[in-house]
Amino acid sequence: MRKLLFLVLLACVATTGFAEDDADNKAIDRLHAAGAVLDEIQGTPDRGIPEEVLESAECVAVVPSMLKGGFVVGANYGRGVASCRLAKGWSAPVFFRVAGGSFGLQIGGQAVDLIMLIMNQRGMNSLLSSKFKLGADASVAAGPVGRHAAADTDWKMRAQVLSYSRARGIFAGLELNGAVINEDRSSTIEFYGKMVPFRKSLEGEIPAPPGAGPFLTTLAKWAQAASAK
Repeated sequence: MRKLLFLVLLACVATTGFAEDDADNKAIDRLHAAGAVLDEIQGTPDRGIPEEVLESAECVAVVPSMLKGGFVVGANYGRGVASCRLAKGWSAPVFFRVAGGSFGLQIGGQAVDLIMLIMNQRGMNSLLSSKFKLGADASVAAGPVGRHAAADTDWKMRAQVLSYSRARGIFAGLELNGAVINEDRSSTIEFYGKMVPFRKSLEGEIPAPPGAGPFLTTLAKWAQAASAK
């Protein structure tokens, strides 16, 4: 009984620690971190997101340093940013939280960088709703890795969302099911000065503030590079 109580208390302390760390994760810092993650991953094209896949993505979402709780806490939690293609460039960013979900064989308490590509209109509709569950409201699959996607893969058809992770320097497709994504209201208000719905940002109804540059400039650079190949 004492052992069980100790484990429960340990889980509570760890969860509180996650919340405290998360409170220090400012919106601007997250945009910088998300841009850096994308730049580092695509800077090694033989181990990054294939050009054909990135070129086909409707939206790109990045969660820098998503926390993994390991065996005791059993929780995955992070905050990320996302942007969608517009007729001219990329949309103003939205801020979201992601929690839960299965990370396949990746276990233990570690931080991972998470990238999700929304590949079609159905997946985008889920994102526009500002709250959805991967594997239930939107199908998700591990994305292919490398300079080019193999000709015999069915990545265009098998999922509305392709997911990737980078842990300990290793970048790979990620089997991520059950994660719940919803709007990060506090970060949205911090960045925009007011509450802005996902749809207004992602459909281009509002311009991207200058502070979004670190993420959007990097995203545009690699999307353009993928289209040029």
